[in-house]
Amino acid sequence: MFEHFFQCPYCWEDISMLLDPSLGRTEYVEDCEICCHPINVVYGFENQNLIHFEAQNPEEYY
Repeated sequence: MFEHFFQCPYCWEDISMLLDPSLGRTEYVEDCEICCHPINVVYGFENQNLIHFEAQNPEEYY
């Protein structure tokens, strides 16, 4: 597992998520651990290195 720190797109607090490099490209919705708003998380790994990460409001994403 890979710990990644970023800011919540709602409350702007720094939070962290554990990302699984074995999944390659992944997209899912997870609630912020501070304000509980849903965050659309998209990330990708290549050769066990994080190459892409986005955390957005799901309503703005689609």
